[in-house]
Amino acid sequence: MQVRVKGRHVVLSFVLLFAGFIIAFSYQLTSDDRSLRADTGSQWKVEDDLRNDILMQQSVNRNLTEELRLIQSEMKLIEEEVANHERRYFNLVEDMDKLRMLTGAVAVTGEGIEITLDDADYVPDDQHANNYIVHEMHVQKVIDELLVTGAEAIAVNGHRINQNSYIQCIGPVIEIDGNRSFAPFVITAIGESEQLNLAVNLTGGVVDQLLYDNVEVRVEKKNEVLLDPFFEEGVTS
Repeated sequence: MQVRVKGRHVVLSFVLLFAGFIIAFSYQLTSDDRSLRADTGSQWKVEDDLRNDILMQQSVNRNLTEELRLIQSEMKLIEEEVANHERRYFNLVEDMDKLRMLTGAVAVTGEGIEITLDDADYVPDDQHANNYIVHEMHVQKVIDELLVTGAEAIAVNGHRINQNSYIQCIGPVIEIDGNRSFAPFVITAIGESEQLNLAVNLTGGVVDQLLYDNVEVRVEKKNEVLLDPFFEEGVTS
């Protein structure tokens, strides 16, 4: 039996086919959109996680930077304290060395000056001989001037002078810390030789005063002077 296909059947078929296509296409779009939203949501989560990690790392870096700054500040304070201790130690050692030198506790060497005081060679007949010899005040005057000028150590006829030293006349001799010395008196000092020399040779200074008192004076700068430690007993001549 033959089946006749009518025009409305063809149209209906096309309509159904088109409707099926539309449905299938809509379903595909819906699936793709869901997949895209899922992918987009996943990517957004990854980016958000990375952003949070970066913010956390920046916070950690700031904390570490602040901690480092505090440590550096503490190290600076420690270094300054160590430097201050070293300076105080150095100054203490330097002061002790100067004290030993002034007290005559140790032998010292260095540049300096040598001043020789001697009795006058000629004494007029009408004058008293006592006015032409070296007295303790002459020796003390030279010592005082040298100390004021910056002498680091002084000796008279090889006998070291310290803060407790005393000088006195006993007839024609001078006694220094109980040790008798005779003229000429050689006063040796360690210090800047040029400065010491200029100080004693000032116009109207120590040398002029000694010459006025009829004391013979000789001043000589020395490149190297050696002074022995202080001793309490013995006789120097």
